[in-house]
This record gives sequence, structure tokens and C-alpha cells, in this order.
Amino acid sequence: MRVQTVLGIILGGGAGSRLYPLTKKRAKPAVPLGANYRLIDIPVSNCINSNVNKIYCLTQFNSASLNRHLSQAYNANVGGYSSRGFVEVLAASQSPLQKKWFQGTADAVRQYLWLFENSMREGVEDFLILAGDHLYRMNYQDFLLKHRKTGADITVAALPSDEKKATAFGLMKIDDSGRIIDFAEKPTGDALRAMRVDTTILGLDAERAKEEPYIASMGIYVAKASAIRDLLLKHFPEANDFGSEVIPGAKDMGMHIQAYLYDGYWEDIGTVEAFYEANLALTDNPTPKFSFYDRDAPIYTMSRFLPPSKVQDSEVNNSILGDGCVIRAGSKINHSVIGLRALINENCTVDDALIMGADYYETLEECALVPGCLPMGLGANTTVRKCIIDKNARIGSNCKIINSANVQEANKEEDGYVIKDGIIVVIKGTTFPDGTVI
Repeated sequence: MRVQTVLGIILGGGAGSRLYPLTKKRAKPAVPLGANYRLIDIPVSNCINSNVNKIYCLTQFNSASLNRHLSQAYNANVGGYSSRGFVEVLAASQSPLQKKWFQGTADAVRQYLWLFENSMREGVEDFLILAGDHLYRMNYQDFLLKHRKTGADITVAALPSDEKKATAFGLMKIDDSGRIIDFAEKPTGDALRAMRVDTTILGLDAERAKEEPYIASMGIYVAKASAIRDLLLKHFPEANDFGSEVIPGAKDMGMHIQAYLYDGYWEDIGTVEAFYEANLALTDNPTPKFSFYDRDAPIYTMSRFLPPSKVQDSEVNNSILGDGCVIRAGSKINHSVIGLRALINENCTVDDALIMGADYYETLEECALVPGCLPMGLGANTTVRKCIIDKNARIGSNCKIINSANVQEANKEEDGYVIKDGIIVVIKGTTFPDGTVI
């Protein structure tokens, strides 16, 4: 297959309200992940590992940090990445012909069709449409090959699902050839049971097919470029969403919509709870469901040239340390992810926490120039538990960020934090004075 004929389109999402406040000052795809990475690194790396080297990322909120990360992380030297390829951010913008922001996934692609059509004139035949907030490793070559072998207009990546999980997804019903014949968006009761299929058609063994009789859309598509152009401009010029409007509409028109089974780890990390759980799951022992360690399909990111992390007479169990961290004497870190340049001072306790670290190093002399300045990181004798601490936070000494009252939801943004699903999220750049208790 000639990969030059495929254009990758990563949908960065809207304001990222489900991940707020992590998206308060950054686009959703730029949210840090797994200590050293960002969400956008997952689909971009999957593309590079699949030899898809023409990639656009569409976003419309706080795109500066995302643009900076992509421009610095991906170039002709990454993974044999072709100098003829590119990874670029396309931010929503207004023009004399288009005076509104992106209204959904389909509308985002429609607004930039004028640019994608240039790629079509240069030989692009298929659009690979991806999401920017999923955690998985996938060879898109297999996906594209299935799409072309079946002659489909659109192929939808799908996961086998049990009944409990199925209600949270858009479900599909298929015939014996894997062609999609029906869609249902998050059905329940009789509508859910009506979507049961024999998943052995997609390669599952009989036992698993009995346990997982549903096929859930992953929100990942490969489509003929000409079909997408016609659907968005001619047939559904007002449709905003691919999953609930354009693709079901294409099926009703008689277009060939095919399902492609992906039978591996995949997680939608578009909410604070899912994001928190997916990060901590990276520390699972002995084998996490997702690992950044794969020689054949690495996850790329920006080269930062940071020193190794330093641990001084402390205990670190089932945890991940990013580059350039300092863990000082007497601290105990358990089941946590510690991000870039994080400073954890003496006798701290960190349990079930995601600490994103800092954007830059700050010397004690620099901090001393600011009256009342606290260094970035955790002060001595501080305890944090079941929380996410965003970058550049300054947590004083003898603090307790533990949600002892087990509050499930609270908006304390004026105080520098919110609580979602019982998880404390400390906002980027927040300062908590010595002795703070949450």
C-alpha cells in the first residue's frame, strides 16, 4: 500500500470540558500523559509507526502549547519520519465564508476540506480520522488494508464489548461479511439487546463471543476522501458529528460501511476519572495493560535533554518517574506517576497520585527574589493522596491534599482546585501555603 495516499486527521476536540481544569490553559491533546508524554503523542506515534506521515491535528481552544509541542517533537529525524511528511495543527478560525467555530467532528473536517482537497489533488485517496484523547497502540496499515480489500466507502474501528460496557458506546450491527447494517447510540433495555451480534464473524472464539456480543465504535474511521467530500458538502451539509449523523446517514443512503475489529487495549481518557485511572494503570505490576515500552512501535515525544531522576534515601513502589525529578530523603511514593522536573522534598507521602511536574527548573535563588515564594513541587512533610497536581504547582510544607471528607464534587477554582469523582485536581500554577489541608 502506498502510504502517500493516506492523510491522517486527528480531531483534537472542543473545549475539553470533561477534562477541565486540566484543559483550562491548554488544548485537550496537549494534556500531559504518563510522566513524559502528551495525549497527542499517541495517535501521532501510531501514524508514524504505520508509515502514515501526513498528519493534521484540528483544534480550536488554547492551541499554542499543542502547536509548540508538535513543531518541536516531530521532524524528519523521528522514527525514520519522511522529510516529505508533516504534523501540523489546524486551529479553528473565522473567514468571510465561515463565521462559526467547529460545531463537531464532521463540521471540523468540513471547514478544512478546502485544504484537504489540495492533498487529494496530490494523490490522497483515503482520510484516516482519529481522536486525540484515546490511549491505545494500533497498526493502521491493517486497518487501511481491510478498508481497501472490502471496497468500503467508510470503515469503522470497533471493539467487542459486554453488556455492561456497551451502554456507554455507539453500537453497530453487522451482517456475515462485517458490513454495518444498523447503528444505535448508547442503547439500553430492549434496544440494547436488539444490537447483539455473533462476534465470531470478526474473529472472536465462541466463548468470548458469548461474553462480548456487542460491537462498539471506537470513534476511529478510514474513509474514501471522495466519499467524505460528497457526504459533508452535498448530502449532509448541516451535519456536525460523524458518529451520530454522517456515518449512519451514509449507511441509509446505501453506502458500504464496514466494521474492523480491534482486539487490544483501548481507553477513552476524555474525563478526569478515566484520565486518572489510565495514568495510574501504567504502574500496574508486573504487566500494565498499556506500556510505553515497545521496541517495534514506540511512542514518540519531544526530546527535552533532561538529567536522570534522582532518588535520595526514599521508597518508591509501583510508580513511574519522569525525567529530571528529585525525590528527597524520607519520602514514600506508592502507585503514582511523577512528571517531568518534579521536586518532592523531605518526608513526603505520595499515594495514588498523578503529579505532572514543572515546565522549567527554578533555582532557590530565583524563588528567593519573589517575596513569600514557595518552590515548585511538594514541600517537606506534605501528604498527597488520590489527586492530580497539574504543572508548576507550589505546595508548601506540612500540607495534606487528601480529601479526608470524601467529597465527590466541588468547584473551588478560586482556591486553586476542583474535585471530580472524588479526585482532587490542583490547577496549573496554583500555590498552597504551608499547612494547607484539603
